[in-house]
Amino acid sequence: MVKKTKASPVRRILINAQNRRLPRGVLILYEDRDLLVIDKPAGLLSIATGTEQEKTAYRIIAEYMRKKGEKRRPAAVHRLDRDTSGLMIFVKSAAVKKNFMDHWDELVRLRRYTALAEGDIRTSSGGKSEGIMDAPLGEDRGGRVVVRSGGKSAVTRWTLLTIRGNDRDGLYSLLSLELETGRRNQIRAHLSHLGHPVAGDKKYAARTNPLGRLALHAGTLAFFHPHDGRLMKFESPLPSLPLSPRRESG
Repeated sequence: MVKKTKASPVRRILINAQNRRLPRGVLILYEDRDLLVIDKPAGLLSIATGTEQEKTAYRIIAEYMRKKGEKRRPAAVHRLDRDTSGLMIFVKSAAVKKNFMDHWDELVRLRRYTALAEGDIRTSSGGKSEGIMDAPLGEDRGGRVVVRSGGKSAVTRWTLLTIRGNDRDGLYSLLSLELETGRRNQIRAHLSHLGHPVAGDKKYAARTNPLGRLALHAGTLAFFHPHDGRLMKFESPLPSLPLSPRRESG
């Protein structure tokens, strides 16, 4: 059950980073008896796959807890793609995991990403600098998540932050995106469907790779703590971009 405080408003706090550095660049931003919030670097799996068991954020957190003498095992309540950097939650018990899974939409209040997308997104949005992508997602024959009729509802809100690059090297849209639903590969599939794939996303037909990685970052995460109802908000700084903002003419 989600705990709610009726006697007084939920206390809003911004947790200061503890900055505990673990192997492979994993950074612990917050930890208590119930959960950890980490900043995951690009290039690291969230959890094990059929081909990789050891080089994962899960394994690193599990080893960290073991060395502290904790007998419990962590569990991820959501995932980031291998090449997506940013914020993740790990919990320390099956009960806390179940609480998150059963009440995800109530507990998780904000998941904001930043993406560098190919092209000027205004050309596909009637000149607008913000919009909503409301398109169902399903799998194609190869198992890739794509926009398709009859798929699961998926909604992404986007805001254009700036245009980067130049006419010679190509233009990019630096976007802030908020998830109203949390489908696998949602942002990548939606932006590709618009004709503006995330830079570096070969899986979704990106033509360029200016960062040498998928240009997607989970930068803001806010949720009610499942134990005491505190609203907790975390920020992860955007990695540096090699592209300067474009100067608009006129």
